[in-house]
Amino acid sequence: MAEEGVVIGCHSVDEWKDQLKKAEDSNKLVVVDFTASWCGPCRFIAPIVAEFAKKFTNVAFLKVDVDELKTVAEEWGIEAMPTFLFIKQGKLVDKVVGAKKDELQSTITKHVAAAA
Repeated sequence: MAEEGVVIGCHSVDEWKDQLKKAEDSNKLVVVDFTASWCGPCRFIAPIVAEFAKKFTNVAFLKVDVDELKTVAEEWGIEAMPTFLFIKQGKLVDKVVGAKKDELQSTITKHVAAAA
């Protein structure tokens, strides 16, 4: 099972599918941070996402570098970084584009509340 309170980096397609499947099996909300090493706003939001991971322990936080896993980024239609996808039971339920701390937090809160 994924560790609680951490953002899990996915560095291969298999790892990505594995983490997604684990979250699905445990019926968790998955928040995926699509990021890039060269992206300034991504670096800005990363510590905030890590804080959210500690706060929302019933949510799986995954991080995907779009340059490392191009096929995954393409599969989910990622066009800007950072893009946060909210996935529940394998289905996209929401999306936040940009390093928007408040919008990100309210979207997590909304879906956590819906799941409760």
